Amino acid sequence: MITRAKLVEQLREQQIRSAQTYSAALAVFSPNPHISSRRDLKVALLYAFLFCFLMVSCYMALYLKWFRLSSLFVLFGILLQVSLKISRHRRLKRKRERKLLLPLSM
Repeated sequence: MITRAKLVEQLREQQIRSAQTYSAALAVFSPNPHISSRRDLKVALLYAFLFCFLMVSCYMALYLKWFRLSSLFVLFGILLQVSLKISRHRRLKRKRERKLLLPLSM
């Protein structure tokens, strides 16, 4: 006999599995360390589309033999990834500092 608690547990497990399908692929493009909300997902998708646009523009510039413009697009793509990585590290650092500020009784 299936109880209500078992159904709730199965639903939670299914939601966790479905949430992990996109978060692993988009974690590279998220300024947050973990994608936990729809807003984080939308921001990660925005950065992913921006990165794809930069790379397609780079390929088009190479096709048209505009090497300086192509290298500029590559540079912007690298800077985008580096800035996202720096923002992730800053958020993790702030989170660790906040945990240390909590009183020991908590």
